[in-house]
Amino acid sequence: MADFTAETVTRTIRRWIVPAAQPWGAAAAEIGKAWAVAERAYREHFEIPDDRPLHDDALRFFVRDEEIVIEFATEATAS
Repeated sequence: MADFTAETVTRTIRRWIVPAAQPWGAAAAEIGKAWAVAERAYREHFEIPDDRPLHDDALRFFVRDEEIVIEFATEATAS
């Protein structure tokens, strides 16, 4: 008889994408707006109160050809 378990995990990635077309790049105000909304979504999802700091790696920032992407991922195990 085999001795193992199995699980199915669904990964969800939430992204906020800010245009950063050349030659000007992304406006700081637009990055700030997207960052604030992404942080709010992260706090709501993980039920983190406003008076508690987020982990340094809570949000990830990626540079694409003509945009800046802010994201976080969640995982859920199917029952």
